[in-house]
Amino acid sequence: MIRCGDLYLALVHYPVYNKERKVIASAVSNLDIHDISRAGKTYGAKAFYVVTPLADQRKLVKRIISHWTEGIGARYNPDRRAALELVRVVASLDVAIAEICLRGRQAPVSVVTDARPHPDNVSYDAVSETLKAGRSCLLIFGTGWGLTEEFIETADYVLAPVMGATPYNHLSVRSAAAIVLDRLLGNR
Repeated sequence: MIRCGDLYLALVHYPVYNKERKVIASAVSNLDIHDISRAGKTYGAKAFYVVTPLADQRKLVKRIISHWTEGIGARYNPDRRAALELVRVVASLDVAIAEICLRGRQAPVSVVTDARPHPDNVSYDAVSETLKAGRSCLLIFGTGWGLTEEFIETADYVLAPVMGATPYNHLSVRSAAAIVLDRLLGNR
């Protein structure tokens, strides 16, 4: 196995657009937490940050995680526990980055995902090479109708979108996360 830099995942619930392109804080989805943490565990992520400024949503996520990591769910399904132990609930991406920096010596390279093409999209191979070179990466996914343009501009890189065989392009974030992880780290 190739020694890689550490990979971290973040699912950002604010600032994102709604379908009217208004900036909102989206609700957390139980399915996203379960499925992205399982994909992250499968591909070797060090942590999965659920980012929401809403205190009630952070409380909900902590309750869900507690059930599967400490409660009856931990005994019922140890594999699920192992995946959900990756989850960290934070109020902002800055908090996540500060925590990551405590683990290492430098901030991770931030890589934003988006369903829309951007003029400066970076390829999956380029991000894979960054990891293979030993740099840590924070792979950032948005919810709702996508991360705001202003947020995207703050990232080091914008990953090329996942595109299918048709013009339709509205994957669930958990499906997109699985595809992106496989393209970056899957065995070929």
